[in-house]
Amino acid sequence: MFKKTILPLLLFLSSFLYAQEPYYNDVNLNLTGLTLKEELATKIISTHTYFLFYDQVWDASKITDVNPANNQEVLLLYGWENGTDTDVTNDRTRAKDNNGGSNGQWNREHVYSQSLGTPSLGDSGPGADAHNLRPADSQTNSSRGNRFFSDGSGNAGATSETYTDPIDNTTSTGWYPGDEWKGDVARMMMYMYLRYGDRCLPTNIGLGSSASTPDAMIDLFLEWNAADPVSEVERQRNTYHENTANAFAQGNRNPFIDNPILATRIWGGPRAEDTWGIYTSSDNQAPTVPQNLQTANITTKSLILSWDASTDNVETTSYDVYVDGNLVINTTTTSVTLTDLFPNTSYALTVVAKDIVDNMSAQSAVLNETTLEDTEAPSVPTNVTVSNETTTSFIITWEASTDNTEVLNYDVFLDGTLVTTTDVLAYTATNLTISTSYDIQVLARDVVNLESALSPVVVGTTNGNNSTATELFFSEYVEGSRTNKAIEIVNLTPNTIDLSEYSIKRQQNGGKDGDGWDESFVLTLTGFTLASNDVFVIINENSDLQKLIDEADYVHPNNNTNGFGTPINFNGDDPVGLFKNDVLIDIIGTFNSGGGNFAQNKTLRRKTEVLSPNTVFDKENEWEEFSTDNVEDIGTHSAIVLSTETLVNNEFRVYPNPVNNELFIVNTDNSEIKSITIYSTLGKVVYKEQNPKSTIDVNSLAKGIYFITIANENGKQSLKFIKN
Repeated sequence: MFKKTILPLLLFLSSFLYAQEPYYNDVNLNLTGLTLKEELATKIISTHTYFLFYDQVWDASKITDVNPANNQEVLLLYGWENGTDTDVTNDRTRAKDNNGGSNGQWNREHVYSQSLGTPSLGDSGPGADAHNLRPADSQTNSSRGNRFFSDGSGNAGATSETYTDPIDNTTSTGWYPGDEWKGDVARMMMYMYLRYGDRCLPTNIGLGSSASTPDAMIDLFLEWNAADPVSEVERQRNTYHENTANAFAQGNRNPFIDNPILATRIWGGPRAEDTWGIYTSSDNQAPTVPQNLQTANITTKSLILSWDASTDNVETTSYDVYVDGNLVINTTTTSVTLTDLFPNTSYALTVVAKDIVDNMSAQSAVLNETTLEDTEAPSVPTNVTVSNETTTSFIITWEASTDNTEVLNYDVFLDGTLVTTTDVLAYTATNLTISTSYDIQVLARDVVNLESALSPVVVGTTNGNNSTATELFFSEYVEGSRTNKAIEIVNLTPNTIDLSEYSIKRQQNGGKDGDGWDESFVLTLTGFTLASNDVFVIINENSDLQKLIDEADYVHPNNNTNGFGTPINFNGDDPVGLFKNDVLIDIIGTFNSGGGNFAQNKTLRRKTEVLSPNTVFDKENEWEEFSTDNVEDIGTHSAIVLSTETLVNNEFRVYPNPVNNELFIVNTDNSEIKSITIYSTLGKVVYKEQNPKSTIDVNSLAKGIYFITIANENGKQSLKFIKN
């Protein structure tokens, strides 16, 4: 907790100062650099307790962005004119209830563009964060689009600065928000980076350099933050959103609105205003140089560094610790543990003392210290296990080895031959021989290349042609446009399965914010059963693709009470798990991956040869990827093989199945067949005929699974067959 100790006589008072908000009473404001960034990020994430739905932003904006001079209007971002000319796109205000997407209305501007997030911000979570959404004229909103912010002067508009658009690789020009709004924009971009990390990189939204900052912050936003002071509207937005008693309040604040100099203390750049006055003083006396540096608890990879406290005419508030001349941490204590060091390596350690207004001492005398030599090999990998056997592959997993320094990677051997070196705890062996056994061993290697012994031999055997599944698993994943989200589960076992034991969970952003599986909104499947050789399709209630609607076995509600469709509102970086009796049995995405786009705006379908679930996501070997909104295969799965020799679907009978050369079609109501079309499992047309005969020559088709669509005067019917 920060305690203000600067003498009032030393304060350099500006014409108007704001008191430090109680919101920050548990934040250590003595810190600087990335340590302060982490402290503030923890605060705004932990207090972001209410997540708005995108449509709720309309109502929130009518309160937070109301024109102080006229409470029937909202202020329009990028606007500058009072409405007396004939051009509505440059208006600074608009009637607050005149909102929508038509010309002359105001719309919700994603200041950090949705499409430039990694992955896209969507319409929930970061895509509905009110600290990033401001009213803007609908046409101006469209003109800005997803242009990068660019420096300029005067009113808002496109600049002459060009860059390559990362979405479509075309040449685009930047966007200047206007003299009145550039500070607002900068502080919103800083908030989004603080709140969502690498998903909202400043380098992905602004044309500027990050060379002088310790991370991806760019000089452009630091300059705008310093040049354009905080407005009263920005402050009223913060005040509203902190108070969760307000109908549409998120619970958190934007720290850079409360005190812009916080950005300077984190990232440097031009000095921004200190609205609290706590970092502004006539004090120019630096603390004394830290003395008596000592080390303790030296290991192969870490040590504890301590020193005597410095003195100051007011107060020493923090210390910068340097390793080999590089700043590694800022701390308010006189002792730190340095980690991630390398064995048997000498390091030069120094410390600098700072006061609250960043007067800095000289660096301390250098203390040279050497980490211990590593002579200990990692432990032998244990619990080597084989699973997900197919006719040509299986998955090998093992438990992590331990080491006195750090395990670097693992070597995997099949029949004594090295097949891969990997830093994860799983490997999918492919291109194996059917019905064949392999001796499997694994060894661990540490950072200085010491190797463990080989693990005991475990035998893995590929399946024969008659293998049968024993458990449910995910067979399709749809992360489509807007809220077109769907999950398909397949039952390839010989039995009907009661789904009451099963549930689905989501981990938001791969646990980037420290969250595990979202236990608040678990989708249980009580009351449903799934027959053998059938699939179960779950869609988000707001899905608008007709194919999803037609094939849905369960429509999951999307409302405020269930987290707006959680877990069926995933984005391309949200792992989704299938649980049985609350034990994970299958997963799409990697749990605790820290984010990363594995399927943004994609459809994933499980490959035919996969017959069992897998708690390790193996996209390359187990899944096929398709484009956005490709849902033509939803409601079916290519591994389902009908046991009968005849396919029957209402008006048609198709046989034999499987087929070698000729496929026979019988129309049971004797109506005329107008056309047939045969598709591969990838949706490609491989055969088409108008007014066909009852016998179709399929000899030219390759072996595999196909879909045949038959059209008559009553419509179309689709069936699946296998070509031997």
